[in-house]
Amino acid sequence: MKKLSLDATDIRILCAVQQHGQLSKTRLSEIVNISPTPCWARLDRLKAAGYIRGYHADIALDRLCDFTQVIVTVSLTHHRKTDFERFEAWVARQDDITECIATGGGMDYVLKTVCSTLAAFQRLIQVMQDAELGVDRYMTYIATRVVKADRPNIARLACPQPRDRTA
Repeated sequence: MKKLSLDATDIRILCAVQQHGQLSKTRLSEIVNISPTPCWARLDRLKAAGYIRGYHADIALDRLCDFTQVIVTVSLTHHRKTDFERFEAWVARQDDITECIATGGGMDYVLKTVCSTLAAFQRLIQVMQDAELGVDRYMTYIATRVVKADRPNIARLACPQPRDRTA
């Protein structure tokens, strides 16, 4: 997919969709402040170009059930492409791992896990160890509460303002 040249209206559409999810043609055009037909055409173009991957609900998991959230940092013994591919393929198959970020520096990965209990998390770690993935070391951090969970500010990222040199 080729990158589109995005203008301020495209950015407003992306911001509206990120904040509100799927909207009617009329409501989206009201938020973005352009007429419905060109608004919908732009939305279709943004979807076709891959800017919108899907629509998701933000579920209040704490209202649904009790759960344990643990952040895990992982360092692999070896750093060959095949080592990373094997670990990442294993991670992709684990439902309890909700996020995995490859990092540079002291650790290779940061994992976000959501398990039904601490015992279920421990089973996940045991499965990781038994899988012989070349894990050198890992550290676990029990999440006690979420202080901030937000989406990035698309408008600020896409159209950065020059820094004020006087501040």
